[in-house]
Amino acid sequence: MSENVDHDTEIGKIREVITAGIAWAADKDKNLLYRCFAEDEDLFYFVPRDSGTVHGHKAFVELTESFFMDDEFKAVGFEIRELHVHLSRSGDVAWYHCRLDDYNEWQGRPANWEDVRWTGVLEKRAGRWVIVQMHFSSAVEQLEQRHG
Repeated sequence: MSENVDHDTEIGKIREVITAGIAWAADKDKNLLYRCFAEDEDLFYFVPRDSGTVHGHKAFVELTESFFMDDEFKAVGFEIRELHVHLSRSGDVAWYHCRLDDYNEWQGRPANWEDVRWTGVLEKRAGRWVIVQMHFSSAVEQLEQRHG
């Protein structure tokens, strides 16, 4: 690890970005959301449905505007559990994993992600941490339990 990097301070900043990347939805604070993510074509993430996979910042903005900002979407709450953050030796790349409960409504009905595995990678760019890659998935056991 670089001698100039305060590990605990950087981990705290990274945790704030990860949390804000979900928490923004309560108030639909797009400015907060967009500050959390890479603003270029490096941004990528998988969600459980292929239709929600994002390739690049432009696609991310389009998804945000067309779905999350729609009045039919309402964030109800979330819980991040077992968050583990790891900082690279150079101090400019980090990766994390956790479990996420993300409670939402779509058209007045529950649209929750419960006990989802959430992983991601952040880079420190121009002095601030941004998410460049994420992956959300459900364990096979959960899918089998839901669908028999």
